[in-house]
Amino acid sequence: MAAASVDAISASPVPADGVPMFVEGSTRTCPLYRSDDLRAGDVISGPAIIADANGTTLVDPGWQACRSARGDVVLERVLPRPARYAIGTQVDPVMLEIFNNLFMSIAEQMGYRLQNTAYSVNIKERLDFSCAIFDANGDLVANAPHIPVHLGSMSASIRAVMQANEGQLRPGDVYVLNNPYAGGTHLPDVTVVTPVFDAAGRDILFYVGSRGHHADIGGLTPGSMPAHSSHIDEEGVLITNFRLVDGGGCVRPSCARCWPVALTRPVILTRIWPTCGRRLPPTRRGVKNC
Repeated sequence: MAAASVDAISASPVPADGVPMFVEGSTRTCPLYRSDDLRAGDVISGPAIIADANGTTLVDPGWQACRSARGDVVLERVLPRPARYAIGTQVDPVMLEIFNNLFMSIAEQMGYRLQNTAYSVNIKERLDFSCAIFDANGDLVANAPHIPVHLGSMSASIRAVMQANEGQLRPGDVYVLNNPYAGGTHLPDVTVVTPVFDAAGRDILFYVGSRGHHADIGGLTPGSMPAHSSHIDEEGVLITNFRLVDGGGCVRPSCARCWPVALTRPVILTRIWPTCGRRLPPTRRGVKNC
């Protein structure tokens, strides 16, 4: 340390230029110093940039750079580091763990209910489904360990329902969609979304959602995944923001009229309704437990 000590007499050198630099969340003009112009004892306060022929030294805010007698640039923190807290460290760890397991348990119970009540091999045996809880903004709160590709985009489906029905959602409503342009994956993956209200029925606290692979959703070929399709209409029924349950009552009579069908085998409409109806038990389980 003695060989690298800074001279007792320090000075503030004149910057060679000012350059824009993004620091601490904003862009500001910071001084640029040439390393060859610095003398022993020069002190540079951050934010600043020191450039030489072989590299660039960034002096962050709260730090100082000093030129030592042997020509080194010594960096030293002169302001204390701002206090930072990791997520969850400012709450009671016991309560945090309780609620963590509570939310996870709700999503897992939704999955068990969906698996036990389904008659589709895709859901009952292949386990091609996912269940999760979302907050009032549509952000993921907890999900069971199901299919990651489902959960990665399901928040977008929740927000699509929120935006399309702003101010119109009420307790007991259930919405269905599979639109890839609204957070869906491929058309056979049908998402069921339900808002969870407070005891007074005024404010939405959570959303519960489940996404499952239906065996057939229409299209040119059975299974709804034609290899030679050139348009999404050829893959099956495209469902966007369809109200499956209105205030607790099913809307089956309007089902066929609300789903526009293009290039879809007519028999498919008689199959979609009962399969979507089987998706209600896990949704009700999630609403009850929330």
